[in-house]
Amino acid sequence: MNRSTPPVTVRTATSADVDAIVATLTTAFFDDPLWGPAFPDRERRAAQASAMWRLFATSALRYPWTLVTANVESAALWIPPGGTDLSPEEQETFEEFLLGITDRATADGLLDILAILEAAHPRTEPHFFLSLLATHGDHRGHGYGMGLLAENLARIDALGAAAYLESCNPANNERYERAGFRELDRVTVPSGHVVSTMWRPARR
Repeated sequence: MNRSTPPVTVRTATSADVDAIVATLTTAFFDDPLWGPAFPDRERRAAQASAMWRLFATSALRYPWTLVTANVESAALWIPPGGTDLSPEEQETFEEFLLGITDRATADGLLDILAILEAAHPRTEPHFFLSLLATHGDHRGHGYGMGLLAENLARIDALGAAAYLESCNPANNERYERAGFRELDRVTVPSGHVVSTMWRPARR
């Protein structure tokens, strides 16, 4: 891990943190090159996206691997080996859920993106999946995100496990590489945006 990454206080999130996690995800991804355009109506983007992030954040709490900094300046939703972003019931009703928060075209676009990312997901070795990593817009540039990632990876290393993520913003790729990830593949979503899939081998 990059020695310049500052130490941060990390704790396991609880249901009491959901509102703060959703706020962090919503501000972090509002202008993201993948998730921003996925909600094309800027006037409604925050409301629509926050509803989706709330579903993912709440569902991830099924596992003890949603990790946050002390005041949720940054949040990381990790899915452990064998786990899924959403429960089977949530997956079954996900399209209906999207149609309840947005229009048909936007829902179809989101489903297409998620299907492409799911198809790229490696299945050859058990691993932790970094579903979402975000720093609140009010706290960017202070090292919270990479500090949180460093502490998370130390816990995963202690278990001798591999890690996987999807980098939707190329500006972050070098940071992930410094944390030990390497690019596996590049996948293109219907908008033409390219997402890098990245793998970090187990540290035994």
